[in-house]
Amino acid sequence: MTKMNRNYKVGDLIYDAVIYDGMNTSMDDLQFYKRWLPKNKAVRILELCCGTGRLTLPIAKDGYDISGVDYTSSMLEQAKLKACEGGLKVEFIEADIRTLDLTEKYDLIFIPFNSIHHLYTNEDLFKAFNVVKNHLKEGGLFLLDCFNPNIRFIVESEKEFKEIAEYATSDGRKVLIKQAMRYENNSQINRIEWHYYINGEFYSIENLDMRMFFPQELDSYLERAGFTVIHKFGDFEEEAFCDNSEKQIFVCQ
Repeated sequence: MTKMNRNYKVGDLIYDAVIYDGMNTSMDDLQFYKRWLPKNKAVRILELCCGTGRLTLPIAKDGYDISGVDYTSSMLEQAKLKACEGGLKVEFIEADIRTLDLTEKYDLIFIPFNSIHHLYTNEDLFKAFNVVKNHLKEGGLFLLDCFNPNIRFIVESEKEFKEIAEYATSDGRKVLIKQAMRYENNSQINRIEWHYYINGEFYSIENLDMRMFFPQELDSYLERAGFTVIHKFGDFEEEAFCDNSEKQIFVCQ
């Protein structure tokens, strides 16, 4: 038997800030996160894995004191540029959410946009949860969202090589992305490959490896990390989580 490749990662082109922004234009999650913000705008908000500020900046525009953390400098540079263009003062911090150590504590912390799927081991996950706990004020809220693994979808997707996105970036590149995937049962990692075609020509293959978290598993991990799950939703309209839910969305304390 061949040794399993445990070099899980996200490809550099996926973190190209302009290509990222061109693809990720949906704001379906914004209103959900806004609904859970405290009414008192004197509170402090922390977004982990903020990317280019897709959610950070609209929340800041509403008058909240929000800071954004991300590991990728190119994403943060784009976020800072957009904040400057919008006349917004937002603190963006380049850091690993597994080792983040700030002096401040926050009234609400959230990890949006399926970002926990890139915490590939239980050790990584619990380090991130401990960071949240150490930075959350007493009585503060912790929100996160991720996929609800669909085994039938994964099995069918392994059989096909399909186009998942086609769009133009703000700097004039025409991007086409085709996807292939292979699921590792032992590690619960979905090994996703995005094949990029730029301006009509093949450019590169980029990994988008994602750890799958099954519902009862993630519930127990949050409890073990010291959180109480106040609500668990199956979509951003706050429908109750059920067998057919595409998402797992948590409100914890």
